[in-house]
Amino acid sequence: MTPRRRPGERLVRSYVVTDGRAHPTRRSLDLVTLMIATGDASPPGLSPEKRRILELCRPGALSLAEVAGHLELPVSVTKVLVADLMDSGHLVSRAPVPAAEPSDTRILQEVLDGLRARL
Repeated sequence: MTPRRRPGERLVRSYVVTDGRAHPTRRSLDLVTLMIATGDASPPGLSPEKRRILELCRPGALSLAEVAGHLELPVSVTKVLVADLMDSGHLVSRAPVPAAEPSDTRILQEVLDGLRARL
């Protein structure tokens, strides 16, 4: 009797998807790092997971967390796949927009006073 597959359980183990590697070649990947596909077509010889990543990132930028969610893979596995695609030039990454620093209240008050004077 064949055991039943639970929802979310993969048929292929994660270490097979990453060719046995547990760590990405790049340390700069974060959950909010944005990925963008560089080419129009998927090159031959890529694994199904890597082709899917390129399909997901082709219309626009997706974060690493979003890619992992779409693939239903752990983030650690997705990092290895994304790093491979970046190393081969199929993906580029962009750091998220940094949070704005608080503005100087004195400058804001001067702008507000200037606008009030004009109106």
